[in-house]
Amino acid sequence: MEKIIPNVTDATWQSLVLKADGPVLVEFWAPWCGPCRMIHPVIGELAKQYTEKLTCFKLNTDESPSIASQYGVRSIPTIMIFNKGEKKDAVIGAVPKTSLENTIEKLL
Repeated sequence: MEKIIPNVTDATWQSLVLKADGPVLVEFWAPWCGPCRMIHPVIGELAKQYTEKLTCFKLNTDESPSIASQYGVRSIPTIMIFNKGEKKDAVIGAVPKTSLENTIEKLL
């Protein structure tokens, strides 16, 4: 069973993502996006798999468009990984779990 992924917003971005102690994965998504709904369970599985090593959040681009714009998100779903306040990598589209695992492993 996958883990429930908490939301991050404009108001919480700084404290939850940029000032986080360890690596953070953020899924940029929107409720109307079909591929986003397909990747939600995968992100939930990854959150459970990497519980001690990685914190996962999702950001609704309809509710927080300024963060998405700031990081150049033009297509969703986009998965970004941050560490120490810096964007380290991004994966665009509903990709297989193994692709995301490879990206995460490179950064841990």
